[in-house]
Amino acid sequence: MLNKQRKLGHCKIKTLFLLGQAQTQTQHSQKKKDSNKRRQRSKKMAGAAGIRRKMPQRPPPPPSVLPPRPSNTLPRRPFYVDREKTCPLLLRVFTKVGSHHSREDFAVRGQEPKNEFQIYTWKDATLRELTDLVKEVTPAARRRDARLSFAFVFPEKQGHLVVRLVGKTFSYGSGEMDDGKALAQLGFQIGDYLDVAIF
Repeated sequence: MLNKQRKLGHCKIKTLFLLGQAQTQTQHSQKKKDSNKRRQRSKKMAGAAGIRRKMPQRPPPPPSVLPPRPSNTLPRRPFYVDREKTCPLLLRVFTKVGSHHSREDFAVRGQEPKNEFQIYTWKDATLRELTDLVKEVTPAARRRDARLSFAFVFPEKQGHLVVRLVGKTFSYGSGEMDDGKALAQLGFQIGDYLDVAIF
């Protein structure tokens, strides 16, 4: 009787042990399945992200078209300076009635001719504009038949001063000669003097 009970007890223990092993294996296989599912999901997500990165970008918007210039604005000169945004330059102007000054008159710095006035202007200033400024300062230039001759005074490569004629105007413009020529078009450089002969 005791032997039978012992055998039954052993059988029960063995059965419980086998059940425990089976449950452990089941849990282990379930964990494997869950991990495999997670990997597949992560791969799908990575693939979807890669596809998104490879999607073509939208083309940039077309450049905005500038509005046409209003009809009441003046046409630009051949050489144009935005005078509202560009600082003016200081121009030293020397006048003489009957002829131009010689280069010897400018040889000694600080002893230039006395009949000088200074103006602030820009490189696109025309000879007509400069003529009107000279007339405000020099009475001889206001004569009805007065003619003005313009020359730049500047040092050449060797250092010697040069007086170079650049244009002529009438005191009261006739629309001819060199009225519309700008300083920059005539080769003016900042630092040059302007010599004006009045005839």
